Amino acid sequence: MTKSFEILKRDVAGRIGKLSTPHGTVETPTVMPVINPNIQLVDPFKMKEMGAEILITNSYIIYRKEKLATKALNDGLHSLIGFDGPIMTDSGSFQLSVYGEVEVDNREIIEFQERIGSDIIVPLDIPTPPDVLKEQAEKELGITVDRLEEARKVLSKTNRLVAGPIQGSTYTDLRSEAATQATKIGFDVYPIGAVVPLMESYRYADLVDVIVSSKMGMNPNYPVHLFGAGHPMMFSLAVALGCDLFDSAAYALYAKDGRYITINGTYHLTNLKYLPCSCPICQNHTVEELKNDNDSTKLLAEHNLYVTFEEIRTIKQAIHEGNLLELVEMRCRSHPRLLDGLKRLYSYSSWLEQYDPVSKSTFFYCGPDSATRPEVLRYSTRLNRFNIVGKTLIRNPGLNLKTSGYDNIFDFKPPFGPYPTELSEVYPFNTELSENYDYEALTSALKNTLKIIENNPESEFTFVKTEDMSHPILEQIEDLACIIDYTDKRK
Repeated sequence: MTKSFEILKRDVAGRIGKLSTPHGTVETPTVMPVINPNIQLVDPFKMKEMGAEILITNSYIIYRKEKLATKALNDGLHSLIGFDGPIMTDSGSFQLSVYGEVEVDNREIIEFQERIGSDIIVPLDIPTPPDVLKEQAEKELGITVDRLEEARKVLSKTNRLVAGPIQGSTYTDLRSEAATQATKIGFDVYPIGAVVPLMESYRYADLVDVIVSSKMGMNPNYPVHLFGAGHPMMFSLAVALGCDLFDSAAYALYAKDGRYITINGTYHLTNLKYLPCSCPICQNHTVEELKNDNDSTKLLAEHNLYVTFEEIRTIKQAIHEGNLLELVEMRCRSHPRLLDGLKRLYSYSSWLEQYDPVSKSTFFYCGPDSATRPEVLRYSTRLNRFNIVGKTLIRNPGLNLKTSGYDNIFDFKPPFGPYPTELSEVYPFNTELSENYDYEALTSALKNTLKIIENNPESEFTFVKTEDMSHPILEQIEDLACIIDYTDKRK
C-alpha cells in the first residue's frame, strides 16, 4: 500500500479510502472536477461547497500560455486556480490524443508541474485508443513506460504525489503488463488512461475488461484513477471494480450543450418540461427560467455537479452498509449497454470474491444477474466443508412441514440452495427475493443441492419439491434423494 493511501472500508473491490496530499486529505471515491485555467464556468470554492475535495487541471494549457505560466510559477498553481485544496495536473496527454503532438517533452512538463506546486503530477504518457493494432499498442506502451521511469527518477525527491498511467489499448494482457511495470517503478496513484472512447461509444463491457485487467496487474491496495469518467450513471460500476478517483469535464461540456445530467442518463434542456432534481438550482428555477437565464450554462453546470457529488455520497453510503452491488444492479439497468457491463462484471466474480467481505448486510436478489454474484460463487466453492451424516431434510423454510425424525434440517433458498437452518438469519442466507424464483436462481440453487448430496453419501437426503421448482436438474436429484412433492400445499 502506498503511504499516501489508507483503506477504511471495503465492499466488493470498492472501498472508502483516504488519500493524503500536500494540500490535505481526500476521501475516496470522489470526483475531481476539471478546471479549464482559461475559463472557469463554476467558481472552485462553489465546487468545494458542493462536495469537491480535489480538482484537476491541465498543466500543458498553463505551460503554453505565458500569462498563466508566469502567475503559476510566481504565485503557485493554487493561487492561479483559486482553490486551497489538492489539485492534480494532467500533462498534455489529452491534447496528444486529439492533435497527435504537443510542444513539450516529458521531462519539461513534469518539472513544470512540480515547480507550480501540483499535488499529483502526471507524466506525459501515450494514450493509445481502443482497437488499434497490437504492434502499435505495444510500441506506445513501451514509450509510456520509458517516460514513467524518467518521471520517477526526475521526481525521486519530490514531496508531491506522482501518478503512473496505465495504457495498453483494449488488450487485456498489455493492460496487466502495464500495471505490473508501473507498480514496479512505484507511484502514488495509478490512472487508467485512454478509456474515454469506450465510454463515449457505451462499450461498458470492454471498459470492465480494461479496468479488471489493469487491477489484476497491480497491488489491490493502490489508489486507481479512471481518466475521463465523468458521468454519474457509471460511477458505481467502476467503484465496485476498485476505482477510487474520477475526473469530470462532463458537468461543463454537457452544460454548454444544454444537457441536464441525471443518475440514469442525460436530458437535453429543450426536451424537459419538469426538473426531476431537488438540488438548489432545480428548486429555485423552472425549466423555462433555466432555458432563458443569461447564466443558463453556469446554472446547468452547477446542477450537473450537484448530481455528480450526490451520486458519490450514495456510493459511499452503499459501501458503508455493504450493499454496493445492489446499487450497481439498479444503476446498470438504466441503459442496455450498462447492463452489458454488469454481466461482464459478474464474469469476474471469482476475482471479486477475494476482496468481498464475508459478512455484510442483507443480500437483495435483484434479478437473474444476481445469481452469479461473488457471494453465490463463494458459497458454491465451500460446499465441500459440509460433513453430513444421518437423515437430512432439505425444505423451503416457508412450508408447514414436520421436521421430527431428521438429524439435520437444511433450508432451501435460491440462489444459494441448501444451508443449515441455524444460519437463516446470517448473511448471505438472509436473502430477500421474489417468491417466484427465476430460472437462473433456481439453477444455481439446485446445482448446489446436487453437489451437497453427492459430497455426502453417508447421509440419507429428503428433498421437498414445490410447484415453482420445475427444472431438469431435479431429475438428477430424484435419483439420489427421497422426494416429497409439496405442490399446491404452500402456506
